[in-house]
Amino acid sequence: MQVQSARDYFELTKPRIIVLLLITTLAAMIMAARGVPPLGLVLATLIGGAFAAGSAGAFNCVIDRDIDRLMRRTAARPLAVGRIAPASAIVFALLLGGLGFAVLYHWASPLAAWLSLAGNAYYVFIYTLWLKRTTPLNIVIGGAAGAVPPLVGWAAVTHTIGAPALGLFALIFLWTPPHFWALALMTETDYGRANVPMLPNVRGIQHTKVQIFVYTIILVVLSLALTPLGVMGLWYFVPAAILGTIFILDAWKLLREPDSMPLARVVFKYSLLYLALMCAAMVLDRIH
Repeated sequence: MQVQSARDYFELTKPRIIVLLLITTLAAMIMAARGVPPLGLVLATLIGGAFAAGSAGAFNCVIDRDIDRLMRRTAARPLAVGRIAPASAIVFALLLGGLGFAVLYHWASPLAAWLSLAGNAYYVFIYTLWLKRTTPLNIVIGGAAGAVPPLVGWAAVTHTIGAPALGLFALIFLWTPPHFWALALMTETDYGRANVPMLPNVRGIQHTKVQIFVYTIILVVLSLALTPLGVMGLWYFVPAAILGTIFILDAWKLLREPDSMPLARVVFKYSLLYLALMCAAMVLDRIH
């Protein structure tokens, strides 16, 4: 296989998304073990999770190759420009998915494998094939797929699903809309050109900014409620309150600012940092 071809197949997996998913998986594993789990289990779970997520990403690229050609952000993707044939990408996605399921099933836990498969099926069939092209609520409902990895990580360690993992699932589910709507504000004309009903090009920029602010408040309130609910403790609550306050202030500035692009970028980038640091706060609280 040529180097360029290998890079193209690697790009199909959407590696930057995989990194974010694996961070939440590892955080859940450390929380479940209240420390560092056995290295073999960590490697098996992360490798299996990476294969599974890469499979879902490749299927997404196959399905969306027509609209990817129309958007600047995605026009250079391998399937969009024809460097990989759809049939080859489907075989690649199936192989990755099969490997991911096998690794998780045999070296992590059967529950982790089935949860991962369910999350991928939701992403491919519910989000990509149905919601993405039919409703501006695509990100709200479809966000459940990206929230599954913590459940996988917890199940790999305990063979069950625990309250802290469900708390992280809920946090990611509510984090997804403001995160992706900020991205949509940055690429509004792209989605309009591709006729994808994202919130800014369907309901308008101001409505989108209002929704980002509202969902950010809901996210922060839920994140803080995990402490009085007994899911998390004070070692989590204090950093969660600080991080959440910054998120709300950024969303408020975006709401009030007429020029959306610069602050939308700020909210988008901070949302990534917020999620990573919230995972760290959860881990700190569980192992303290």
